[in-house]
Amino acid sequence: MKKIIVEFIGTFFLVFTVGTAAMLGNAGDLAPLAIGSVLMVMIFAGGHISGAHYNPAVSLAVMLRGKLNAKDLGPYLGAQLIAGVLAGVLVQKVINGDNTIPSLGDIDMRNALLAEFLFTFALCYVVLNVATTEANKGNSFYGLAIGFTVMSGAFAVGKISGGVFNPAVGVSLFIYGALPLKTLFFYLVAQIAGAALADIVFKKTAL
Repeated sequence: MKKIIVEFIGTFFLVFTVGTAAMLGNAGDLAPLAIGSVLMVMIFAGGHISGAHYNPAVSLAVMLRGKLNAKDLGPYLGAQLIAGVLAGVLVQKVINGDNTIPSLGDIDMRNALLAEFLFTFALCYVVLNVATTEANKGNSFYGLAIGFTVMSGAFAVGKISGGVFNPAVGVSLFIYGALPLKTLFFYLVAQIAGAALADIVFKKTAL
């Protein structure tokens, strides 16, 4: 239960920050810095308890890697998605009917899916290498590495796909109207594919 609570808390603050900083423009062009930073601190806070996935795609990759028991995958995904839903509801409360939130409905889908696939792969690949290997066991830098991966992706392709890289974030974007249901579905497919490929590449190169 402790692991599930930690996953819920970390995912909630990550998703809520995405909503308020990026979608509301509170951080302007520095929104990726806020997002990467909150992910980093939440990883440092909860990494020793749950592994600090905060992302269904990451949990899937870690499970395929063999570092998350298959029976724990469902509770992890449930906590992360519920946290995403709650964060989306609260972002909607914060914006209080503000219709200035940008929509991702008019993006170039092919470019967006490529961006989501590549940076979800990059994120999962980094997580597997810095947080699940004996060579890096007990390190203190993995939170920084993972947070900066998300920040780099958000800066690089944020204007192409929204820089989601996380199914829980996608669900939240759908709830407060920034991501159409059809787009959400294809984003989930791209993210799952990125996670699966990261597992394959990791096993070929690091084990």
